[in-house]
Amino acid sequence: MKRIWRLVCDFLASLAGRIALLLMLGIASASIASLVVAEHLRILALQHLQLERVVASTADIANRFAHNPEATQSQLDARDLFGVRNAMPDAVLGEADPRLADMLEQNMGVRAGITVQRITSKCFGEAYVNRNSIAGVKGKIDIDCWQVGFTDARGVRRLVTIDLFALEIPHNGSLDPIYLFLIVLASALVSLWAARLTTVPLRRLTGAAQRFSLSIDPEAIPVSGPGEVRVALETFNLMQQRVRDGFRERTHILAAIAHDLQTPITRLRLRLEQVQDATLRERLVGDLAAMQSLVRDGLDLARASENREEWSMVDIDSLVTSLVEDHAEMGAPVTLSSQCGVSAWIKPDALTRCLENLISNGVKYGGEARLTCAIFEGSVEIAVADSGPGIPEERLAEMFEPFVRGEASRSRSTGGTGIGLTIARAQANSFGGVLSLANRPEGGVIARLSFPIQGPDGTA
Repeated sequence: MKRIWRLVCDFLASLAGRIALLLMLGIASASIASLVVAEHLRILALQHLQLERVVASTADIANRFAHNPEATQSQLDARDLFGVRNAMPDAVLGEADPRLADMLEQNMGVRAGITVQRITSKCFGEAYVNRNSIAGVKGKIDIDCWQVGFTDARGVRRLVTIDLFALEIPHNGSLDPIYLFLIVLASALVSLWAARLTTVPLRRLTGAAQRFSLSIDPEAIPVSGPGEVRVALETFNLMQQRVRDGFRERTHILAAIAHDLQTPITRLRLRLEQVQDATLRERLVGDLAAMQSLVRDGLDLARASENREEWSMVDIDSLVTSLVEDHAEMGAPVTLSSQCGVSAWIKPDALTRCLENLISNGVKYGGEARLTCAIFEGSVEIAVADSGPGIPEERLAEMFEPFVRGEASRSRSTGGTGIGLTIARAQANSFGGVLSLANRPEGGVIARLSFPIQGPDGTA
């Protein structure tokens, strides 16, 4: 239950969740409000229809008085007319009804001097009681009455009671709780679908930004979707291209300097052979070799940072197995204990160079390199473990910095320049890989390289 609640909270905290919630509230509120307004208008229409019948009855009795007042009065006295009677002397009158009065004046004219009041007391007692009614007829019929006064065509003031069957408004089931629940449920489903569809471009942009944070050479985002989205994607691609161009320009400068330094270093190496003192010559040659190694590694780092290799789908097991077999043939203690059985969209040469450096480090500083490959949360994880003394925990992070070396066992006497892990991380970043180091509980260091399993379109 806690997990479900946490998932709901996480979803509501996301942009898609907030959009879905707002849409659901908006759609449900608008739908329910529309139903309430429609119900109100329906009741008003039925009430207006009842008032129109009162107007018709009043106009009819007025017309009867105009043509034959004596006969009409006789019919009223004898209660021969249904729907109209003489005014009830004991009736309790309510307030005047201006709406009905206006309707009567529009029909009979202002000269009729219309007065109309609704009778709030019981009309006609039990006159309409039907004691032997069948199931479809109510035993007691409700009657609505109005006392209407007017001046007939002969100028005689008349006061009558207009009665109609009480207005019974049928039940509207659209406002029942079950239908309101269905409206909210339908609103929620539509809102989730709309929120999901709306945030697709944002998720694409987020994925591209994440890939760009891991690799300086990601592929451009396909530009598609609504106009605003296309503009955002084009702008992001342009920003990505400019950053990439600036990085390449800096790398070209560093590579050119490192390359040009090799020529004077070579000349210096030749001139050192002319030094007569053998001891001094040997020391100078050693220092020059170290300098040349630094220049060569610097050039390698610059080239690694700008990897223009094409992406391709690679069988990871075949690549890793080939590397292990090559080192084993050279007598190096390199083994592979598990395979992952997947193919991934990567830069194969960059992956090979990254693993070569990790294996070389493991053999050189830890005495062996044991490789494993596994699938973990949608990513490939290749681990290279050694059996060396390990690295102090506080120095693990800085091991990826250029020319940073470990203490004691990882001393300069081993021949390294402290740039192998930097190159490995640069190669990993070129195809979206993440490289990390950790000390093993049983001793030694384990380097983990993880990268997503994805196809050319960026999907897993």
